Parts: sequence; C-alpha cells; structure tokens
Amino acid sequence: MAGLKELRTRISTIKSTQKITSAMKMVAASRLRKTQGLISKSEFYNNNLLASANRLIFELKQQEEITGEAVVWPKLMSGTGQNKKYLLLVFTSDRGLCGSYNSAVAKEAARRIEELKAEGKEVCIYCVGKKGSDILKRKYADLIVGTKEGVSSKGAKYYEASDIGYYILDAYNKGEIDACEVVVSRFRSAINREIKAGPLLPVKIEDYEYNKLHVPTNVVSGAFYDYEPGKMELLEGILPLIFRGSIFQAIVHSQASEHGARMTSMDNATRNASEMINKLTIKYNRIRQTAITTELIEIISGAEAL
Repeated sequence: MAGLKELRTRISTIKSTQKITSAMKMVAASRLRKTQGLISKSEFYNNNLLASANRLIFELKQQEEITGEAVVWPKLMSGTGQNKKYLLLVFTSDRGLCGSYNSAVAKEAARRIEELKAEGKEVCIYCVGKKGSDILKRKYADLIVGTKEGVSSKGAKYYEASDIGYYILDAYNKGEIDACEVVVSRFRSAINREIKAGPLLPVKIEDYEYNKLHVPTNVVSGAFYDYEPGKMELLEGILPLIFRGSIFQAIVHSQASEHGARMTSMDNATRNASEMINKLTIKYNRIRQTAITTELIEIISGAEAL
C-alpha cells in the first residue's frame, strides 16, 4: 500500500504543477497580445520618422548637386571618423522558464563578439535583461559595461528606451564608442522568432527596410515643402528620435519574443504534465487492482481451508 500512497502524492503534486504552468501560459498569452499591439504602433511611429528623414536627405542631396557645396552630415549619420570601438546592446529577459530564448540570444551575441574581435575591434557589452548578463559574464565579464534589469517586468516603456539611448549617445559623442550594434530576438509569431545582430549607430537611414521600399521622388504639380527652422536642423532633431525609437522597438520585440517563448514552453509543460498524470493514474489503478485481486484470492483460499 506504500506504493499507492506515493503514487497518489505524486499525482497530486503534478496536478498542482499543471495548474501553475497553465496559469503561466494564460498570463504570457495575455501579455503577448498587448505587446503585439505595441509592435505595430511603434513601427508606425518609427516609419513616419524614417520617411521624414529620408525626404530631408533626398532634398539635401539635390541641393548639394545644384549648389555644388558639399553637405556636412550630422555626426549621428557620418560617424566619429573611426571604426574601432563597438558597443553591443544585448536584449534578454530577467526571468527563465521561456525555453531556449535567452541562451539563443546570448549565443548570437557571443558569435558577434568573436567576429568583431577577429576583425581587430574593441568590444564592450551593455545587457538589457538579467539572464543575458548572467550567461555572458561567464566568458566576457570584463567586457560588460552595464546591465539594466527590470525592463521586461514593467512592460515596454518608452522612457526606459530613452534612458538607454541617452547613455549610448553620450558615450558616442564623447568618443568612447564608434558604433553600436543590437542583438535581439525579432518577433514573428508565438512560435517563430528571428535572432539577429544589426547596426544602430551610426544611423544609416537608407539601410532601414522601410526606406528601401519607399524611395522619395521629386515633388510634382508645383507643390513644395517648406521647412522651419531648416532642413539640416530638422534632420539633426529627427535622428536621435529614430535612434531611441529603434531601441524601443528592440525592447518591444524582445518582450514579445519572451512572452511567446514562455507561452510555448508552459504549453508544452502542461501537456507533459497531462501525459504524466495519465501514465501514473494507469499505474496506480493497476497496482490497486492487483492488491484487491490478491486480497480476494487470500480470502477465498482462507475460506476453502476452513
């Protein structure tokens, strides 16, 4: 009977765990829906900024051709004049229980670090998320210059992206870094994510996917654009907004990927718990049936002996 008691306890424990994983799945699904809405809104905002910047660059280049005077582009576009010091911005989560999401991002970051080192670049790392920092510091502790935790627990907030942006821009303007790249999981669906490394600084307006598909053209029918205070001043004001907006998009995609990974992981855990409960229940019933049959045989044998 001790076996029966142990099985009952184990089945009860797994059922409790199943309730937890099922609840975590529902919470992750709810958060994922909210974050998906932020993805579309942030993309709409950034695309409008990109279109405005692309129009300004297009007209400034036309002006350069007409006047013959070379345009001095803002530092955020032209760079520091060197290409040696790189900052890698790595986005992961603060919590686990989301499958291989964090380890996959850290693996891509490590690959890019080694690639840059092989090219003779100086690399430093800024981690957004505790898990990425915990994994990378095992091998690259001396390269980590900062870690920001708590972003994923609060949900995506623009002011946090702005704080990170100001920190990086300050280092860029002081000459402490020459370029910044981001390593992030781009959200495609709850079960499909693309982990990639991409440039953030200098800001290459023409390299953004939206501007590749929407190329500015000459204004027709006598229409014209009027700019206040001026084209270059507006471009210098828009570029930091695009940079901080790109960081915010990285945060949103990272959180959506985390919620999708956790939802999938908890769904698998719930299914596995159901299978274990079914197997243990069958085993419990067989042992119980065997015990009852044995008792009946003993009773019958004892009655015949009398």
